[in-house]
Amino acid sequence: MKVKGKIIPIKDNVIVSDMEFGMQKTSAGILITSDNGKAEGIYPRWGRVWAIGPEQTDVQVGEWVLVEHGRWGRTVELELNDNDIIELRRVDTKAILATADEKPEGWMRRA
Repeated sequence: MKVKGKIIPIKDNVIVSDMEFGMQKTSAGILITSDNGKAEGIYPRWGRVWAIGPEQTDVQVGEWVLVEHGRWGRTVELELNDNDIIELRRVDTKAILATADEKPEGWMRRA
C-alpha cells in the first residue's frame, strides 16, 4: 500500500522504519541471502522508531527497537514531499524486546 501525506499513530502505537528483510552482510563481509518467509528467517528484527502515538511512554522517536518475529504489520510505503519513499510498519508494542540509542552493528540471528 502506498500513501501520500501524513501518517500519525494514535493511542500507544509505534511505527518503525528501516527493518531489514533482504540480504545481510556480516562484519567479516560474508553475504547472507534473504531468508524472509523461510524457517531460518524466524528471528527478531530491529527497526527505528519513526513515530509514536500520544499515549506511548516506553519508546522515543529515533530509538531502535528489537521486535519479536512476525509482530509487525504489513509495509506501508509513504511518499515524502521530495518523492522519496519510506517503508513503515506498525509493531506490536507488547512484542518490543529491547531498545537501543543507535542501530546495533554486527547483530545477527544465531543459527
